[in-house]
Amino acid sequence: MGEPIGFIGLGSIGAPLASRLLDMGESLIIYDVRAEAAEKFAGKDVRVAKSIREVADTARTVLVSLPTPDIVRAVATGGEGLIAGTQVRFYVDLSTTGPIVARDIATQLAKKGIGVVDAPVSGGVAGAAVGKLVLMAAGAKTDVDQVMPILKHLGQVEVVGDAPGMGQSMKLINNMLSANHMAIVSEAMVLGVKAGLDPDVMLAVLNKGSGRNTSTEERFPKFVLPRTFDNGFSNALMRKDMKLCMEMAESLQVPMWVATAVDRLWMQTVLQIGPNENTTTIVKTVEQWAGVEVRGKAARDA
Repeated sequence: MGEPIGFIGLGSIGAPLASRLLDMGESLIIYDVRAEAAEKFAGKDVRVAKSIREVADTARTVLVSLPTPDIVRAVATGGEGLIAGTQVRFYVDLSTTGPIVARDIATQLAKKGIGVVDAPVSGGVAGAAVGKLVLMAAGAKTDVDQVMPILKHLGQVEVVGDAPGMGQSMKLINNMLSANHMAIVSEAMVLGVKAGLDPDVMLAVLNKGSGRNTSTEERFPKFVLPRTFDNGFSNALMRKDMKLCMEMAESLQVPMWVATAVDRLWMQTVLQIGPNENTTTIVKTVEQWAGVEVRGKAARDA
């Protein structure tokens, strides 16, 4: 085995990413603030660290997959964070933090001689488990080249820029579009059901026409029509990403009329349905207002 790779954050995306690296023959030193998160790695070629600092004192390359910008900032540049480590030389952020935080962290880590690669991911839990993510990488070419063999284990790497933060900008744009089509498909499907249309038939038609998108092709048939709503990404995290995108747009003075309306709908969904419910439950917000449910044949029969 080669030198260990550090991995911090073993949540819904981080855990399958770390497992993927192990499956590809890498050796890891892992850390999560929740001790139980590391239990699933028992018996594998992995060392469980007791602190962030232990990871930074052991591994030259450290990947993080964390839920919020504040947590990412604390892990990277806090008093006992990666910045204080003796061995870490390359930092890869797989989280969604926004370009402002990414650039600030990169500036601080650069003072310690630590190269930064911004590499947020898209593809969900299922994609993470089988190495089918899209990684939006940005950073100095020498830093990107250094970590590229690791990133390729996780999926398809698209280099979108030569400075940290550019990957975050690309990710926010991606998630903004994802949030927008999830919202508008929710409204469309509720409208159709209230008009008397069958939701299974609606999706069959939409997916043969110009209205198709990943929500009509994947999220609604897999998670909404069967009423499972278990797509693995929370309303709170989607709202966080939308808010970051709105902040990016404001800083660049770009009007975002449609996205602003969708952001308001997602804020209402967090309040009305719950922050920890999965994003496909946005349809429930519209359903409750309209007084109907988008329920597929299998769910109706059950």
